Amino acid sequence: MTTESVELRRGVPEGAGARVAELYWEAFGGKLGAALGPAEAGRRFIAGHLHADRAVTALSGGPDGAVVGVAGYQLAGRGLVGGDAAAVRAAYGQVRGLYRVFLLALLERTPARGELVMDGVAVDPAERGRGIGGLLLREIEAIAVEQGCRRIRLDVVAENPRARALYERHGFRAVRVRRTPWLRDVLGFGAVTTMHKAVRR
Repeated sequence: MTTESVELRRGVPEGAGARVAELYWEAFGGKLGAALGPAEAGRRFIAGHLHADRAVTALSGGPDGAVVGVAGYQLAGRGLVGGDAAAVRAAYGQVRGLYRVFLLALLERTPARGELVMDGVAVDPAERGRGIGGLLLREIEAIAVEQGCRRIRLDVVAENPRARALYERHGFRAVRVRRTPWLRDVLGFGAVTTMHKAVRR
């Protein structure tokens, strides 16, 4: 399997928001479900609050092909998925929305100075094993270089060893493990590993 038929594009192509939300939910719905679920509502919220310029997408079959992968990132105060507390309450109701805002706050990650924070890599399950995740990571690194960042940071949950292995293959190293046993029943994970990769400018 090769990546020869895959083209990368910075940003979310016009009209592809629902597809990106679908991929993102497939990859991270287990973690986001308590805050943005059920699945249909979560995908709708993500699609409606995308910052299209905070993503790299992988298209299969050329520039007009289907989106088969996406990598989001945070820079200058904006990440791939937006939507403030008011937007969450508007989508889920005032009472239930408050609880969801609290859960989302637990997942919030603010970039340090000179740092690009990854929002995660999501690849269509049918396309995995082709090296698409690696292509997306390399493009994210290129963006970090262009933006003058000194490192890339990401968090990976203990329940996702496949993702951690991908990051390690591409030069990311674990710097901290945060145990979160109180979140296992709520968000589905009991530990988060922070990983860094230095950027060569």
